[in-house]
Order: sequence, then C-alpha cells, then structure tokens
Amino acid sequence: MIRNDIIKELPYSKPFLFVDEILDIDDDYIKGNYTFRNDEYFYEGHFKDNPVTPGVILTECMAQIGMACFGIFLLKDQWSQKTMGVAMSSSEINFYKPVFPGEKVTVVAEKVYFRFNKLKCNVAMYNATEILVAKGVVAGVAFKK
Repeated sequence: MIRNDIIKELPYSKPFLFVDEILDIDDDYIKGNYTFRNDEYFYEGHFKDNPVTPGVILTECMAQIGMACFGIFLLKDQWSQKTMGVAMSSSEINFYKPVFPGEKVTVVAEKVYFRFNKLKCNVAMYNATEILVAKGVVAGVAFKK
C-alpha cells in the first residue's frame, strides 16, 4: 500500500484528521508527522491568550499515525474502509513538553504485537527540534462493520 493511500483510507476527515504524511513504514515500525495549524478549532479557549494543544489531541495524533495508519498497512489486502472500522482500545501516554499552534510533530511507533486484528505499539512524539514531547503505549482493533 502506498503511504498516501493509507492516509486516504483513514476513517477521519478535517477537522479531526491529524496525519499529514507517512515518512517511513515497514512491518515493525511507522514514522509520520502532522503540523498543528494556528486555526485548529480546539485552540479557542485552551488556554485564554496562550493556546496549547490538548493532551487528548496529542494522544489522538499518536493513535492515528501509530495505530490506525500502521494497522491499515499491516492488514494490507484485508483492509477496506467500506467494510472495516478501526478503534483505539487503550492508551497510556506521558507528556513532557507542550505543543503550540504552528508546531510540527513527528510520531514514531514500534509494534509490540499484531494478532487477531489487534495492534499494540510503543509510541513517541517529537517536536521539530527532535525533543521528546510525549511517549507511551496505544492499542487498537480493526473490526468488520
């Protein structure tokens, strides 16, 4: 599957799509990025006069790249957006640095296991200066609709 095709197969659209590009992918690893635009809907009021990307949005970005995109790739020919769905089943993320409007982040995920359409990955997010922003574990499952 071509990297751009994987993004097109995601069950998300703007304003809730947090994947710009898949940089690298194989059966054990994925790397992708996203730039948080200045006008993202969630910055209004979070926080007054000092917008910061909410942790739940950072977690979603890590899950979309490190679990959903990766899972679609691993499922290969079995995946069809018309007949299958994907859902995050668990996450445990620690946050170390804030992400501000306009920042580009890179997400790296390494497969812990993939079996019975369930994927568990160690994930890490880095800012443009390669400083660790957040890391943890995400898991999800692909299911027939």
